[in-house]
Amino acid sequence: MPITITDVAMRAGVSKTTVSRVLNGKGELDAATAARVRQVIAELGYVPKAGAVGLARGRTRVIGMLVPSLTWPWIGEVLQGTVDVVESAGYGLMLFTCNQGDQSMRQFAGQVSAKSFDGLLVIEPEGTLDYINSLHEQGLPVILIDDREHRPRFPSVATTNRIGGASAAEHLLTLGRTKPAVITGEVLWGCTRERLAGFRARLAEAGHPLDPRLVQGGDFTFEGGLRATTRLLQSGIAFDSIFAHNDLSAAGVLQALTEAKLRVPQDVAVVGFDDVPLAAYTNPPLSTVRQPMRAMGEAAARLLMTHLDSGEQLPDEAFIVPTELVVRGSSHPQARSAEN
Repeated sequence: MPITITDVAMRAGVSKTTVSRVLNGKGELDAATAARVRQVIAELGYVPKAGAVGLARGRTRVIGMLVPSLTWPWIGEVLQGTVDVVESAGYGLMLFTCNQGDQSMRQFAGQVSAKSFDGLLVIEPEGTLDYINSLHEQGLPVILIDDREHRPRFPSVATTNRIGGASAAEHLLTLGRTKPAVITGEVLWGCTRERLAGFRARLAEAGHPLDPRLVQGGDFTFEGGLRATTRLLQSGIAFDSIFAHNDLSAAGVLQALTEAKLRVPQDVAVVGFDDVPLAAYTNPPLSTVRQPMRAMGEAAARLLMTHLDSGEQLPDEAFIVPTELVVRGSSHPQARSAEN
């Protein structure tokens, strides 16, 4: 049976008139009530008939946000940064995931058609970039929170993956580690290529070209980091450090080195990427390149709401939030000197 306005009203605990006022953006409504009604609309997948929808004539003061899943290690940081800005500005946030694949996207598309939100923030679910770009071309204000170097045809907030990779190389060089190994992320993602390129270029500048035999493919998982490190150890090629392209795979690196009875950082220094909360609690605590995910969420929300409130043009170029090296025990500069 199709979902009706009565179903929405019953689930939200309000009258059909209240639901209608939310849909049409008319009348004074308690913000919490309006947010609850919109959330129920999203949960039920209710799509009002075009003639009944008056949102095109007004504003919802709701921001939509589309993400692949809530299980990614750094998603919580992005969401917190976004919510901090959105709520302080008196907006609501309508969150969509792609946990159920095409069904999730159909539900999301229904809310787009119903004009349930004024603008959209996106952490791109795999394979949806062309669809999101089409929404932008149709007039929906969209900002991509981009950690993958996709460089879309609409506004985005990004970070400095190449510089981050170079800073990891610089740090290892200052420790006297001139034979590093690298465990990459997904090779199809631009951030993987950028992190590797920055790391390789800085080593080459210092006269220590990266040995291609010491570059192992990974998949951004703990198990992938463990397997890649095991392959490195079995290869018999000497290395004195490992740069992993994210913290989860770096945690797998630490596990593999521990199992091989190698000391970190005395025998092998380890550097990750992201600075997720896990990084501070590994053994030893993980040095990493901080990807400023909370700041990226804040920046994207602020850009979108400034555009909605003042009409200020969204930037054509990506808004860049820089990375930052965080040094902890896995590459502590005093570890090797203390033995000498």
